[in-house]
Amino acid sequence: MDGSIARPRPFLALGLRLLTAFALATMGMLVKLAGENGAHLVELIFWRQAVTFALIGGGLVLFRQTAILRTKRPKSHLVRAIMGITGMFFVYGAVMLLPLAEATTLSFTAPFFAVVIAVVFFGERVGKYRSLAVVLGFAGVVIVMQPGREAADVSLWGVTVALIAAAMVSLISFQIQDLNKTENPWSIVFWFTALPGPLHAVALPFFWAAHDQWTWTLIMATAVTGGIVQILLTSSLRFGSAAVILLMDYTSLLWATWYGYTIFDRAAPATLALGAPLIVGAGALIAYRERLLAQKRRAEAEGG
Repeated sequence: MDGSIARPRPFLALGLRLLTAFALATMGMLVKLAGENGAHLVELIFWRQAVTFALIGGGLVLFRQTAILRTKRPKSHLVRAIMGITGMFFVYGAVMLLPLAEATTLSFTAPFFAVVIAVVFFGERVGKYRSLAVVLGFAGVVIVMQPGREAADVSLWGVTVALIAAAMVSLISFQIQDLNKTENPWSIVFWFTALPGPLHAVALPFFWAAHDQWTWTLIMATAVTGGIVQILLTSSLRFGSAAVILLMDYTSLLWATWYGYTIFDRAAPATLALGAPLIVGAGALIAYRERLLAQKRRAEAEGG
């Protein structure tokens, strides 16, 4: 748990992101199962935050590492917490509203929103390759969305929630990368769970419900898996560029499709097979261009 300055370690970052992708797909499966068994979205988020807070807080006390919680950036942690909780509502909501594979596929639009954020907030210029990638990616979204389809399992509202979730994930990735420049990843996750705690405690009684043992098991499993996801995600962004390691997130579609078939008895439709490659390919193109641009910037900096 020592150290607070980020050090680039690309292979470690990629490995952590692969584990993150598996944990994300597993968390999505658990969220959907818990929702189908009567757990409310607010309950799931409360317990996810509470369990993570207890595990990390207890671990820091046990190993006498509470000093890493000191920060000179409380406002940055607060903004990250607000954005993170808002994003979590949309991420969990998308999983509840859509089939697991479709919700996962739409989450892959995060790199497209990262391009938009880079242009709007950081004044970056976007060339023809990244522009083409964004167009191709959203063409894939239209295919996955299946406009005019009569079936109710892929709704316009569900797709909208999933796209907002992807935009939030992209924005939060930039925030975490910025915090990782000065903050320890354990500190980032701790303050993310601690700062919204009072608000969660006030809101929970309005959504509390009695559950059977199986549903409570799902809720707690969701909470623990969510905490693991948060730690893995934050650590991966500590050691690698968001534009590159986001590529590993695409492997979560394999797990989501498998969970959808084995747990929810739903095979992936043909439209997913058509739309997903467009989204994944476009995201890969963006990551490749980002890598080339980063190499160019390093070469220019080293050349003086």
